[in-house]
Amino acid sequence: MINRTQQNLTNSYLFKGKAILIFGARQVGKTSLIRNTIKNNTALWLNGDEPDTQLLLENITTDRLKALVGTNQILVIDEAQMIHNIGLLIKRMVDNSPDIQVIASGSSAFELADKTKESMMGRKEELQLFPLTYSEMVNHTNFVEETRLIPHRLVYGYYPEVVNNPGKEEKILNDLVDGFLYKDILNLDGIKKSASLQRLVQILAYRIGSEINYSSLSNDIGINRLTVEKYIDILEKNFIIFSLPAFSKNQDNELKKGRKVYFWDNGLRNRIIKNFNPIELRDDIGALWENFIISERKKKLVYDEKFKDTYFWRNTQQAEIDYLEIKNTEIEAFEIKYSPNQKVRFTKSFTEKYHPKTTEVIHKENFWNYLL
Repeated sequence: MINRTQQNLTNSYLFKGKAILIFGARQVGKTSLIRNTIKNNTALWLNGDEPDTQLLLENITTDRLKALVGTNQILVIDEAQMIHNIGLLIKRMVDNSPDIQVIASGSSAFELADKTKESMMGRKEELQLFPLTYSEMVNHTNFVEETRLIPHRLVYGYYPEVVNNPGKEEKILNDLVDGFLYKDILNLDGIKKSASLQRLVQILAYRIGSEINYSSLSNDIGINRLTVEKYIDILEKNFIIFSLPAFSKNQDNELKKGRKVYFWDNGLRNRIIKNFNPIELRDDIGALWENFIISERKKKLVYDEKFKDTYFWRNTQQAEIDYLEIKNTEIEAFEIKYSPNQKVRFTKSFTEKYHPKTTEVIHKENFWNYLL
């Protein structure tokens, strides 16, 4: 069993009079996290994916729900976003049965969050779970072993089932993409054009680390701009991708509305473009490395509860900085290069204007300093 960074946090929320909501994509380990959390307690486990569970919980009364839970100490509702009025249901349990711990998980953040946002105010603790991290794997094995595996992780990523089944990575990633990425998202209300969504995901996968333009994507795919924005928003809220906005203080020579898109997992991205070649044979190693480092940094910020804003920066003369982390007025600037021999210069138009606290280059011979 690979110990998850979020385990201690989840344990600390138990029996504090609030529901625990766990968000994350399918197959990132939410079920295992919950099982480890409740292992010393009795629990009723319900799966929101099951039609009979949906029917059972639809319009259920508080007394009937309490009777259903019985003597169990914990009520677990997996894939809770599939349950009608889930927010009201959880609210009633917290208000009327505070001695029963409710734990709800969901792979669709916006579905579960929207259904619980208003009704659950002050009654919930939320946490996110991502695919495994470099830090978690170092703790599971050791620094030397996991660092040697980085070329492999750049290609196949960190989904738990992928990590735990060496030799079966491609089949597992095929199943993940065909199963949850397309099927689940296409089942969401309002997603009608499956070919358009798949084409958009492929384009985004090819363009990781590059600025995207909604109008250009609209023309490439043949759907309107608003639909492109909607699809990207859904992909973000389902933890498939995330975006970095351009950082600007409204200087005339700065990019103000740009946006870059990255994937939370390299393996998922490589499956989408159907390229599992080793890094020695890749012409996209720079993009793979940038996606890996930025996604790992963002996971780390969430797990460490460091609330920083993240950006990239570019001016009209095409000077660029790959990645910024900003909290209050402190700016940390990072260039991300796979080779330690690549010359990097932080442009004066940025450093003299913003006076960053740090300017660092992250490469393959020092990256652990930024991920552990």
